[in-house]
Amino acid sequence: MTANQQSNEVTVKHRHRPEGPEKHILVFIFSIILTAIAFAAVMAGGVNATFAVILLLVMAVLQVFVQMGYWMHLKDKGHLMPILFMIGGFFVASTAIVMALFWVWW
Repeated sequence: MTANQQSNEVTVKHRHRPEGPEKHILVFIFSIILTAIAFAAVMAGGVNATFAVILLLVMAVLQVFVQMGYWMHLKDKGHLMPILFMIGGFFVASTAIVMALFWVWW
């Protein structure tokens, strides 16, 4: 092999494969299933209220990650700053909520 052939092989770049609709359809179905589970927990009258609240909170957290990861494209490269700002906003909002509750019940 010549030096020219070696340099051509090294510089070959792979194209980024665009994300098809298959993942979006699967994520949409997963979101619908999470919503159906939450509705079923509320509609079922014999379910313990504490269990229903915990289940709803788990479903809500899963929905947040699904929505932010796939529909807001935060799973892609180059989205570190929006993720950091959302984490910062979460801490500011949770601190404000805790302080408001502390202030009301003190």
